[in-house]
Amino acid sequence: MPPIRTGFFPGSFDPITNGHADILAASLALCDQVVVGIGTHPGKVPLFSFEERVALIEMLAATIEGGAGRVSTIAFDGLTIDAARQAGAGILIRGLRDGTDLDYEMQLSGMNGAMAPDIRTIFVPASPATRPITATLVRQIAKLGGDVTPFVPDFVARKLTQKFAS
Repeated sequence: MPPIRTGFFPGSFDPITNGHADILAASLALCDQVVVGIGTHPGKVPLFSFEERVALIEMLAATIEGGAGRVSTIAFDGLTIDAARQAGAGILIRGLRDGTDLDYEMQLSGMNGAMAPDIRTIFVPASPATRPITATLVRQIAKLGGDVTPFVPDFVARKLTQKFAS
């Protein structure tokens, strides 16, 4: 039996977007299991709690064909490569929207490769429809009462509406 290929998909996922969904679906096509790593930063206060983000990621995984039971979520606050290793991942998954992302991600990949040559970075290009989406822009649109439904799953749009209504 071949070894299980575990991918590590890091990010803040605050909130999870259609862009994240796109990369997660592609990751599930490449890996047997995917660990979504929610990075925490002591200086930042997220809109959604860790528990809320985990619940939204689980809901998203259930909507992706073959995703249920193959996606898990952890929190991490150190180096991404250390979190990937602790998760048992041999693949680090990085989404690319444009050339700016590629330049930055190539630098990260080189540094991560030097620190952990046993973990390969795989770049997954965003589909054309999801390239402009960022969680930051989604939060700003939602905060100002705009329609975020083109950018996030329906259940995330409802949660954003609830967050900003209170």
